[in-house]
Formats: sequence, structure tokens, C-alpha cells
Amino acid sequence: MNMKWLEDWFDKIEPKGKWSWLGSTYEAFHTFAFTPKTVTRSGSHIRDAVDMKRSIIIVVIALIPALLFGMWNIGYQTYNADPANFNFQFSIFNLWWFGFLRMLPLIVVSYAVGLFIEFAFAQYRHHEVNEGYLATGLLIPMIVPVTTPLWQLALAVAFAVIIGKEVFGGSGMNFLNPALVARAFLFFAYPTHMSGDKVWIANDLWGSDAIAGATPMGELAAGMHPSASALDMLIGTIPGSTCETSVIAIALGALLLLFTGIASWRIMLSVFLGGGLMGLLFNAIGYNEYMQLPFYYHFLMGGFAFGAVFMATDPVTAAQTNTGKWIYGLLIGAFAVLLRVCNPAYPEGMMLSILFMNCMAPLIDHCVVSRNIKRRERRIAR
Repeated sequence: MNMKWLEDWFDKIEPKGKWSWLGSTYEAFHTFAFTPKTVTRSGSHIRDAVDMKRSIIIVVIALIPALLFGMWNIGYQTYNADPANFNFQFSIFNLWWFGFLRMLPLIVVSYAVGLFIEFAFAQYRHHEVNEGYLATGLLIPMIVPVTTPLWQLALAVAFAVIIGKEVFGGSGMNFLNPALVARAFLFFAYPTHMSGDKVWIANDLWGSDAIAGATPMGELAAGMHPSASALDMLIGTIPGSTCETSVIAIALGALLLLFTGIASWRIMLSVFLGGGLMGLLFNAIGYNEYMQLPFYYHFLMGGFAFGAVFMATDPVTAAQTNTGKWIYGLLIGAFAVLLRVCNPAYPEGMMLSILFMNCMAPLIDHCVVSRNIKRRERRIAR
């Protein structure tokens, strides 16, 4: 398809003179449509087709299976809880359409608020608009309950972008995962909307109420064995945050991230190893129902798989050295299971575990690098 007309249109509206201050905004849209015209003409540089924009787009594509399934599951859980409250004829498409209409406002608010702040900071600082929020803006509505009030989501997005990212310099400078910062804000500021057994299932298409439907982790926190089978949790036909329930859909996204080299396989694997080892340790103790739970159940419940694939592997906030990635991932998995079992008031654990290890990642890399330097010094001395 000939896109010369679009390129000519961009050239025509390029801000000049008194409108040159809008250069950052113009550059953001222009480079999204076309490869930048500017090139490096001196000094050492690398010419590569994979830039930040393409990397972020691959992450967005990897999220699509979990997003589509999450939309369907919203409709399924609503129908399953009380068919009388479901106004559509039962079908796969109608269930998905119901979930799509419920999730669409969350996605629109997330992108509208986040991108507005991103563009405002870019204009104020006179630098390019970073593409990182294209993924973050989709991740945030995917990890919160579908019944989250839109005004609360807007506050959480603003807090995550400003406090969790822009105050440190923007994309690539933040040390905490912005999507998890938004979820943490909601959890601590509005806990009644983020915990309990009445926050997961939409009651009607546009209302903010919810039908009671305990999640497997909520049941365990109450001292009961999960009513859902391991197969149900693997497929994802259980109550939970909008797009975190299907391990199969998450695995499809993981395969794409690993195939393209966007995410670290060391971090993904070590998170599951750390969680599995901690689960086996609690199995050996076997003091209560939660400790006796088969270790692999932890992989299927809550946001463990989603966090291991899409959150822990964030290249900005994770450890950078290869050895550090193993340590970083092992501790995330171990701490997540430890928090789940030892703190019934907070049955999830994955969010706090990743945020804590985001803070520890620089220290881990420092220790790894220092150890390598000392080892080389001893080798030279010998």
C-alpha cells in the first residue's frame, strides 16, 4: 500500500516557528507511523531493526491471548454466578462481548490518563515521548478487578506514571514496575475494592456492584481447599483479576517473548523454580491446608504465572547480569509463596514480591559484579 499521502500529511503539519514547542508530540505520532528520518552519521553505533518501539509492540501482542481470554472469562463468571443477571443469549461470542464492553472503559481510562501525563512531561522536558506506556497502559487494566471504579483506576494510573516513573526521568530510569505500582496504590488506598470475595465478577454491564465469588486464593486464606480443580485453574475458568487466570493464554504470550528474545528465560524459569522449592518446603512442614497444597498449585493460582512472564521480566526493573537474573527470579518465586502461606491477610504475594525485588535488583547486580572483579583480581595475583 502506498503511504506517500500519509507521509506528505505529516510533513505538512510538522510544527514550526511558534508551534515548535509541540515537537515532542509530533515526533511521537510520526515515529509511530514511520521510521525516524534522523540517523547517526559519526561515532560507533549499532544498526538494528529491533528498537524500543518494536519491542514494546511485541509485548503488547504477547498480551493479546490473556486479554481475549480474560474478556471471555468476565462474561463466563457473570453468567456462572447468576444466569438471571446475564442479559445476552449464552454463547462464546456473547460472553466475550460482555467482557469486552466491561473492560473497554478500563483500557480507555488507563491509556487516556497515562498518555496525557506522558505527553505533558515530554513537552515540559522537551524530549521524545517514550513508548514504554503502550505496554504499561494495557497491563494495568489486565491486573485489576473488572469492578474497579474508573476514578480509582485514573488515580492509580496517575500515581504510577508520575511517582513510579516520571520523577525518576521516564522510561528506562524507573526502578519499580509502573503497572505494579498502580496495583499497589489501589490495594493500599482502596483495599475493599481489591480484596475479599465480592470484587471479581461484574453484576451487570455498566454497574459497579459485584456478585460474590471467592477466588481459589480467597478460599485458601479462609482455611478451605480450593473448590476449583487444577485443570480449571490451568484453563482459567475461575474468578480472579481480569486477565491473570488462564495459565495457557499466558504461556502463549511467554512463548512469543522467549522466541523473540524480548524476555529473559532465566528470570521466567527461576521464578517458577523459586516458587516450587518454597512450596515443597511447606509441603514438608504441612502445618495447615495452605502448607499442604501441592506446590504446582501456586503456579496456577492468582497472578503467579502472569507476574513471572510479564512483570518480573521487565528489562528496566529486573537484574541485568545473568547470575543476578537467577538470584532475582528465585527470590521472587520464593517470597511470593512465603507471603501467600504466612500472611493470610494478603493471600496473593506476587505483587509485593516483585516490587521488593525491583528494589533489590541493583544490589544483586552490584554484588555479582563485585564478586567477579575480586575473582579476577585474585586470578591476576596468582
